[in-house]
Amino acid sequence: MRRLFPVTDETASAASDRPASDQAASGRTGSGTAGDWTLDELADAYAYPRDLDGAGHWLRANMVSTLDGAAQHDGRSQTISSAADMRIFGVLRALADVVVVGAETVRQEGYRPARARDAFAARREAAGQGPAPAIAIVTAGLALDFSLPLFTAPLVPTLVLTGAAAPPERVREAEKAGAEVVIAGDGPGVEPARAVQALAARGLRRLLTEGGPRLLGQFVAAGVLDELCLTMSPTLTSGYAQRIAGGPALAVPERFALAALLEEEGFLFTRYRRS
Repeated sequence: MRRLFPVTDETASAASDRPASDQAASGRTGSGTAGDWTLDELADAYAYPRDLDGAGHWLRANMVSTLDGAAQHDGRSQTISSAADMRIFGVLRALADVVVVGAETVRQEGYRPARARDAFAARREAAGQGPAPAIAIVTAGLALDFSLPLFTAPLVPTLVLTGAAAPPERVREAEKAGAEVVIAGDGPGVEPARAVQALAARGLRRLLTEGGPRLLGQFVAAGVLDELCLTMSPTLTSGYAQRIAGGPALAVPERFALAALLEEEGFLFTRYRRS
């Protein structure tokens, strides 16, 4: 894996002075495999802002897109992903307090509870985090299968974010299954800004959303997205797949700034932050 941005004069000079074999072994400037960067190095590269120990919060999205803009193929994102992409996917989860996801993505991708990983145990403990992130599902109708492990066997209770007008019988069923129902809207649906605030109020300030596109579009439209981690897959699919974000267009496009760029086997791993 290569770091393409940011690159300082010092690192660029050091790279040019070393033989290619040393560059490849370092995993910093030469070509290599996903294993070149340790999990700790990836965790440092993707660390959340440090000022979140106070009352702040940070909403990060992690998505993958083909060269022609498809966020999935045959309804799933794994087919346009890679080993390195999934490695980063796991690191981003391991750094988060909560993973926020739409109900349709839960159904399509077969979501399971987040698991504790020994490699991140000390880091999470030092940050005051639990053993694994919670999963928070955004849903208006609560059309979810509450017999799935996401509800019956999570390491930490699954959260269900919904509106005050959600079907009461489904709310009771969710609570009976062990989920914590969080009201984050006055109607049947969720108001994105209130969802972020409600999670932060529970101490879940390092937020990660994995979509789907409609949910990400809602976060974008509400102006609450702080960072986008976008993997550019070197594939073309054509067809009619969704983009990474869907929904009403912004009146004025919002500009994000490039924060980091990694590359491996043609995949580009980008980080953009609100400018």
